Amino acid sequence: MRVETIQADFRRKVGETVRLEEEGIDRYRVFTPFLFEDGDHLAIVVKRERNRWIVADEGHTYMHLTYDLDEKDLQRGNRAKLIANALSAFGVEDQEGELRIEIPEERYGDALFSFVQALLKVSDVTFLSRERVRSTFMEDFRSFVEATVPADRRVFDWSDPDHDPESKYTVDCRINGLPKPIMVYALPSDDRVRDATISLLQLERWNVPHRSVAIFEDQEEVNRKVLARFSDMCEKQFSSLGANRDRIALYVQEALRL
Repeated sequence: MRVETIQADFRRKVGETVRLEEEGIDRYRVFTPFLFEDGDHLAIVVKRERNRWIVADEGHTYMHLTYDLDEKDLQRGNRAKLIANALSAFGVEDQEGELRIEIPEERYGDALFSFVQALLKVSDVTFLSRERVRSTFMEDFRSFVEATVPADRRVFDWSDPDHDPESKYTVDCRINGLPKPIMVYALPSDDRVRDATISLLQLERWNVPHRSVAIFEDQEEVNRKVLARFSDMCEKQFSSLGANRDRIALYVQEALRL
């Protein structure tokens, strides 16, 4: 199949501005008008492998997403589901991080069109609605704690059984086996910060021995007055989970060795 034929079919099915640039034997870079939200172009190649033509991104899409997201967060929770659904809907395969689609029966334009749609859908994981982002943050927090703290040393959604039998003042995770248990709060919003402030105040009033740690989704987004009141109550704070995983893990591990 001549490259002119492939390019003509691409233009007929996708757009007149699509063009191919040769990069080697049976390998072409595909330039399209489609962009990621930050203005970067989709990275697409068409190449021949074992007597078949495929369209692929050679791992660029996931790499681009990791500019804003932790790679592990793409492999679990809501983001992983959205990615899997997008790939399945357009017949695209994930082959060890490379997204690709085989071109069937010389239908080059159809394959490229489906591939572009899949890449754009995958990139949408960075623009989840606010509520979806919050649920993802809580999933990320829980997964992080499960990987950092042994199962016999942690309790999620803990409340004091003596003072709070109705669980009105819950703690996202209690780390046990210490002279003073660590109360860990995951904070994606102003409302959650307010709730954590009240919870810590109640623990203080009940004279419950504890240390406190806060992990924010984004501390800079929290109302200053809300944050100020919370800071009076909380011993240790981390401004975000994604950028502080190593620091949080080190802090917890050192505490567990006490």
